[in-house]
Amino acid sequence: MPCSHARSKLFGSLKPFDGQGSFFAYALLFGGAAALKPCNNRAPWNAHAPAMTHSTHQSPEAVTLTPAATPTASVIWLHGLGADGFDFAPIVQELRLPNSLPIRFVFPHAKMRPVTINNGYVMRAWYDIAGLGPDAPEDAAGIRESAEAVARHIRAEAAAGVPERRIIVGGFSQGGAVALHAALRHPKRLAGVLALSTYLPLRHALCTEASTENRDAPILMCHGLRDGIVPAALGQASRDFLGSQGYAVEWHSYPMEHQVCLEELADISAWLKGLLTRCEHSNLHP
Repeated sequence: MPCSHARSKLFGSLKPFDGQGSFFAYALLFGGAAALKPCNNRAPWNAHAPAMTHSTHQSPEAVTLTPAATPTASVIWLHGLGADGFDFAPIVQELRLPNSLPIRFVFPHAKMRPVTINNGYVMRAWYDIAGLGPDAPEDAAGIRESAEAVARHIRAEAAAGVPERRIIVGGFSQGGAVALHAALRHPKRLAGVLALSTYLPLRHALCTEASTENRDAPILMCHGLRDGIVPAALGQASRDFLGSQGYAVEWHSYPMEHQVCLEELADISAWLKGLLTRCEHSNLHP
């Protein structure tokens, strides 16, 4: 499929979160990792498996979880609209990653900005949302500004000793959109992209802006089939477009809404372990 300069009409299916014309699609729909529940009849995720221990550092820019051992990989994970970096920090323990795979997790805070569709209410957002219709303009400047913030975090991780080929960029909802935008344009090879309940923004520009270094970077996309905020059809359309451009997309869907469930965390954990283990034993490792 050639690159299209027309915006997907699927944008017209986006719905307000609170039923009042707002778009409070902020991050997770649970009040902490303890509230995570299974979303189907698969075998239960092993919540009693030993998990990696981390120390937590807070700064105005991010919440950072650093393992006791020297990190050999990093995950930069962006929150959703209206949330902050603390929102996903509890999930790290739920991933049950082994101590043999010491990963530093960086959860950046989006800047405070007015969100047009929320009547200009100032909140943490990676970019503005002007409207929900198919003709509503995308905030290209805001998306690119946030992508540069991601690039700064990548450079900081590299300066701290983690090779860029061992850095994964990910995010949920609006954060996932920025993760896809930033990672696929990053000039150096990254380990992969984690895109949760999200879509590909500014797709018309990807054909000319895509980084050749990340053309084969693995992408994991996960989406709830009952998502009323970012409909699964929008995520599927983004998956199909990326596939048409030659990207390797692994897709998982779940019978859930705009949230994260235990089965999804199990899939994310397996993907992270498999991806980073392969990097260790392939020519992707510096």
